[in-house]
Amino acid sequence: MRNLLALALILPALFVPKLALAQVQKEALPKLSICVFDPLGANGSLFNTMKDYRNAAFEWGADLEPRAYTDEKIAVDDFKAGQCDAMMVTGSRSRPFNKFAATIEAIGAISDEDMLRTLLATISGPKAAKYMREGQYEVAGIMPAGPIYLFTRDKEIDTVEELSGKRVATIDYDEPSIFLVNHVGASMVPSNSANFSGKFNNGSVDVAYAPAVAYKPLELYKGLEPNGGILRFVLAYMDFQIILRADKFPDGFAQKSRSAVSSYFDRVNEFVKKETNEIDPKHWIDLPKEVTDQYGNILREVRIKLRDKGVYDGKMLRLMRNLRCKTNPVAAECAEKLE
Repeated sequence: MRNLLALALILPALFVPKLALAQVQKEALPKLSICVFDPLGANGSLFNTMKDYRNAAFEWGADLEPRAYTDEKIAVDDFKAGQCDAMMVTGSRSRPFNKFAATIEAIGAISDEDMLRTLLATISGPKAAKYMREGQYEVAGIMPAGPIYLFTRDKEIDTVEELSGKRVATIDYDEPSIFLVNHVGASMVPSNSANFSGKFNNGSVDVAYAPAVAYKPLELYKGLEPNGGILRFVLAYMDFQIILRADKFPDGFAQKSRSAVSSYFDRVNEFVKKETNEIDPKHWIDLPKEVTDQYGNILREVRIKLRDKGVYDGKMLRLMRNLRCKTNPVAAECAEKLE
């Protein structure tokens, strides 16, 4: 997604191996490949990140050649068809391969970055390894991409009631987003990562949702002028996930990868915060407590319904609920057993 390319600028330096490549007998390693989604193809920062990840993979026992894709769906389809042995895609695209890990992006489930840090460290450890594999697929790393906010072209659209009937650019393959838009009575305008910003900027839709790092590269400030704003309420946290076809990789590879990627959280998150702080302060809409509580209750209700529909993983929802309740034990949800 173009809105996340800026995030990847910091990532290549994270995957520097501890040993010189000359010390590794590369010719003896299995030759594997990873489908990498990058809208700029082989010239993009995300793809370059995976080239550096390849250097680290040598130490973990595999020669992992990255292959660039400008269409995320095609990258996923090729991975499913066995054209690649691994892939790096956005969290919402990883749901068919590991529902547990994909549920990290559950709407309203993560309260703040400290909780996200704790969550990723917890599930990246060896004790959680059994949850990171579903069948032949295994999650080998999760990288934060920042909070997702609601962007509106009119600052008056700041309550649930005012969303009713409004046109919302909705990612058409993401079932939770579609469900939420319908739940609040808004009008879904099918969109994708390549065109939602254009629809917002030219006024084809009234509302869009995006991570803060999308503000500059997708020029969302154009759609915010003259009367728009960004609701200072986190809808969800976006991430990137590395998914492996597990039987193609050496024993222990995925765990080493998860541990390495998890250790980079603070460095990546500093970049996300920097981008967020560069948003023009005039665009932020601070909501009264009663409105944030209303949003929180609605998102919780939707999470539970999506769990019951089999979209979200119940174990992950319970883990995130427990983390929220450690921070805020007096919250109403902490006295109930709904998640």
